[in-house]
Amino acid sequence: MAKRTAGKPRVMEVDIHGMTEEQAKKRLETLLSRADPSLEELVVIHGYHNGHALRDMVQHRLRHRRIAAKLISLNPGATRLLLKKEV
Repeated sequence: MAKRTAGKPRVMEVDIHGMTEEQAKKRLETLLSRADPSLEELVVIHGYHNGHALRDMVQHRLRHRRIAAKLISLNPGATRLLLKKEV
């Protein structure tokens, strides 16, 4: 899923299934640090069948300067991260 403006995606999905909390946190921090400034939203697919460790990490412990808000999705296996514009 990627909405595009002038060839650049505004929304991106990342799937962290099967990762440890540490691996997922590092992956998300790296992705957020390298993300194009035009990226407006990151949808994190963390799953919900095998515990809540990844969901809780994303919703409660993940911090980054680009994150403006965290939205709980209607899909319990995903969390939407709304991103600040980089200047």
